[in-house]
Parts: sequence; C-alpha cells; structure tokens
Amino acid sequence: MIRRLEIIDVKAVFFCSLFVFLVSCKKEPVYDEVTAFTQLEEYFKKEISNTYESLDALNKAQLLSEKKALYLEARLHFKKLEPILAFVDSENYNYLNQPNILKIEEEDFTDIKIKNPTGFQVMEELLFDEVVDKVELHTQVATTSTRLKFLHKNQTLKFLKKHHILWMLRDAVNRIALTGITGFDSPVLEHSLTEAQTVYASLKEILHVFEKEFTNKELLKKWDTHLDKSVSFLGNSDFKRFNRYVFLKDYTQPTLEIWNQTVSDWKVVFPFKQAINYDVDNLFSDKTFNINYFTNQKGDPIAEAKVALGKKLFEDNSLSHDKSISCATCHKQELYFTDGLAKSPGTTRNSPTLFYAALQKGFFHDKRTGTLEGQVIDVINNPNEFHLSLNDLEKRVMENPSYQEAFSATYGKAIDNHLIRNAIASYIMALNPFNSKFDLNMQGLENTLTSSEINGFNLFTGKAKCATCHFAPLFNGLVPTAFKESEMELIGVPQSKDTIKAKIDSDLGRYNVYQTEQRKFFFKTPTVRNIEKTAPYMHNGVYTTLEEVIDFYDKGGAAGLGIDLEYQTLPTDKLNLSAQEKADLVAFLKTLTDKI
Repeated sequence: MIRRLEIIDVKAVFFCSLFVFLVSCKKEPVYDEVTAFTQLEEYFKKEISNTYESLDALNKAQLLSEKKALYLEARLHFKKLEPILAFVDSENYNYLNQPNILKIEEEDFTDIKIKNPTGFQVMEELLFDEVVDKVELHTQVATTSTRLKFLHKNQTLKFLKKHHILWMLRDAVNRIALTGITGFDSPVLEHSLTEAQTVYASLKEILHVFEKEFTNKELLKKWDTHLDKSVSFLGNSDFKRFNRYVFLKDYTQPTLEIWNQTVSDWKVVFPFKQAINYDVDNLFSDKTFNINYFTNQKGDPIAEAKVALGKKLFEDNSLSHDKSISCATCHKQELYFTDGLAKSPGTTRNSPTLFYAALQKGFFHDKRTGTLEGQVIDVINNPNEFHLSLNDLEKRVMENPSYQEAFSATYGKAIDNHLIRNAIASYIMALNPFNSKFDLNMQGLENTLTSSEINGFNLFTGKAKCATCHFAPLFNGLVPTAFKESEMELIGVPQSKDTIKAKIDSDLGRYNVYQTEQRKFFFKTPTVRNIEKTAPYMHNGVYTTLEEVIDFYDKGGAAGLGIDLEYQTLPTDKLNLSAQEKADLVAFLKTLTDKI
C-alpha cells in the first residue's frame, strides 16, 4: 500500500518536472524534407539517452525523495519517445513497460518460457511501496538502463517511410485512448493523464519534423490547435474524475478525422491493411475493424453467401454423432449466442457469447485454439459434444443435396471439411454489430446516454480499473494497439457464492493445456459487450447478477475472499466503490447490449 501524503508530495514534484521538461523541449527544429528522418532519429536517440541518464542518476541518489523525482523525470522522457519506440520496436517497448506480473510464453510443450517482469511498472511498484526494497530497485533500474543503452546504440529509423510516420501517429492516439488514460501502465501513481499530455507534446514535435510534407499548411495548424486543446482537456481533471467519455468522443475521434485528412494531404498509399481500417474516424463502429486481420481466409470472409451457408451449418443437428445437437444448442441467438446455463451440457464451463468472438486472438476460455476453424475442430472431435471425425463430418454434409449446390455456388469447389469449417467461421465473423446504445452515442447517431451511464463508463475506464483488462472498444482482452494478443488473467473465481468459507473453483484453466504451474486458474478475458443478456457469469457460471460480479471485483477478487493465490493478476486492493458507483457501472454495462 502507498502512503497518501507521500503520493501527493511526489505528484507536486512530477508536475513541476513536467513543466520544466515541456518548456525545455520548445526548441525550433530545422525543417528539411531530406533530413527529416535523420532529425527524427536524433530526437529519438536524445530521449533514449535522457531516459537512461535519469535512471543512472536515480541509482546514485541517496535520498528516497530524490530517487522518486528522478524516476518521474525518466518516465517523462520515456513517454516522449514512446510513440516512436512502440511502433518501431514493440518487443523492447513491451519489455520496458510491461505489467509487474510473470510473462509466460507457451509455444508448445517443448518451448515454454517464464520471464520475470522488468521495466517502469516494476520500478514504480517498488519505489512507491511502503517499504522499498532498495536492492531489487537498484537491479531493476540498472537492467532497464542497460536495455535503453542497447537501444541507443543499435536502433535505427533509417528504414522508415512516410506511411510509417502516419501509422506511428495513429497508434499513439489510439494507445492513449484505449490504454493510456485507463491507468494501464501507471497502476500505482495513476499519472496517466499527465503522461498522455507528454505523448501529445511528442506527437506535435514529430508532426513539425515533417512540416514540408503538408501541402495544406492549414492542416498542420489544425493539428496544433487540436492537440493543444486535447492537452488542456487532459490537464483539467484528476485521474478519478476525468471524463473519458467526452475525451474519446470529442477529442480522440476528431483527431482520427484529422489523421485521415493528413493521409490524403500527404498522398500516402499504405502497403497493407492493419487491424483497424484506415478510413475510420470512429472506434465504436462495425466499420472499425478489418476482419481479414483476424483470419487466414482469402477474399471476403463475411461475403453474404459464405455467412448464409455457415449459419445453416451452425444450426444443423445432423452434424453431431447422434444428430441431437448443433452449434446453436449451446449458442442460442435469442440468448445472445449463449445457452443461459451455468455450464453447457457435456462441458465443464459456461458457454460464452459468440458476439465479437472473431475479434480476438485465442478461443475457448483457456485459449487452447488459435483460430475459429480450430475451435470448430475441437467441438466436432469432442466426445462430449459432436463426437465425429472430420471425415465423418464431411460425409454428413455431402449427404445433403442442398449443401452440394451451396458449396459449389459459394466456393466453386466440392465439399470438404476445410470449407465446412471455413463457412461456420464466416458466420461467426459476421456477428460484430456495434449497434448498442453506447456505440450509437459514440457514433453521434444518438445523444441518449444518462449521466449515470456516462459516469459508469468513466468508472469502468478509470477508478474501477475494468478497462485495464477489458480494453475498449471491444471490451475484451485483445490488447491495443497491435491487437496481437488476447490476455489471460488469474482473478480467482470461487466455486460458489460463499464469501465466508470461499474456495477457489477446481477448474485449472490454462494449466490444463500445457501444465505450466504458473498458469493454474488462468482464463481468457472475455468481452463484456452484451453482458446484460449473457448471465450467468464467469467460466463456471457462479454469479447470476452483474451486481455480484462487481462486488467480487470490488473486494479484490480471490484475495478479498481470503483465497491466497501467488500469481493473482487482479490487483488485490479493494476498489472501495460506493453503492451509487456500483449502480452506475451496471447502468453503463447495460448500454453495451446490441440490437438483434
């Protein structure tokens, strides 16, 4: 736990450091199109050296107050280089800015890596703890500094082109909106808003390095004005009271609109598509995500014919061994593609919604398959579910003349089990409506959110820390802005509602896949979209109301119930939510219900 007075003193030092830091960075750059990338690299390298020099000074400082001030100074420099580093070297960026939890990489049974965390978040928790482990702190600071020096010596920006700069800018804007302002990487001090201001100052400098790329000089002025307004808005509130809804709607999304105008002005053509489509200026739309990023299918995976064929297969009981069940048995459309049961028949876990299921990396509660097609195979082969071989599945489908015609018309090929899986996956990939009340308000099509619902969103993305695991706009564990990983967490779901003699649920989760000891009780972070309609909750269906779920998190998960789990990833401190705050959270969650 952190002493409150100590934090307040440190904040004062931090804001003073920020002011001096930003003022010192207002040197007029030399604008030259030929040397712009060289200038960018010089700026990048300078901020790297500023960061490790502050860290080296931290390790030499004698007073704890000096160490804290130098940490905050180093953190500011790191945030200045963040837009560039996170884009050009995501591996090292994540190494330097990773959560203070074990990192487990499981490729197969012969390749399992367990890595201790390193970097700024680890230093923050050590330095601002009630009792500072000075030996471990010294080691962490030295390790982080060494990695930065390696980057300073070896990292180059010579490979960058104009389109990379635009990617870099957009990633930074989205990173602030989707993780930065949530406290994701400042879990103790909650300096997220001030750090976001620092990043925006960096974006402004990067834009001016490339001033000559602007044909429309008024567009650069538009950037300056909008970034200045965003910085001002970020500085008008503290972490817990900040209106993130207004920031996303009135600042982030207009920034994306200016970004798109810049793409046109610079006459940039991107060599390939990313997870978020280029022409969007709204993060909460059915046009936001590029579905091809999430599948290996060729062409249009959600072409109308593919989706229609997939739906027919999805609802076909004849594809199970005794012809008694279909995919729709456990994923009923009227129940938002769940079955309303604590645990589905023949399984040991709750049936998750298929809405937005395609927009993630990893499937099933334990992420045991990496694709939707793999998920279909698992269900088909499972003796407690469809209990068929893929060859038998193929024969069942071929027995139906209407399928033969449909596959020929849709794929121009004869039926095979690969195409069957492909079609079912296409149907699931089409289940991303983004037409909830919250989405329609973010899209500007409605202005109907109540103050309670807006406050609930601000709690979800702020004080309650929900959005540090359930990332907007999908509100699942798919981590922005690369969208390459769906997180798994250990929150410690109990086996029953008993809070007096609580016991951990016996399901070992991810451990069952590779038997990695440190992965016991880990489960994938699901979406909370449509959560109003998908009770009961958790992988075992233990909770039947949203109020019960929020109360579990408010207590600190398993730790708050007296269950000691060494690797719990959910913060163990109580959230201390008031009754009204809990009601507001429920109100917000209900705005995520789609119209079907």
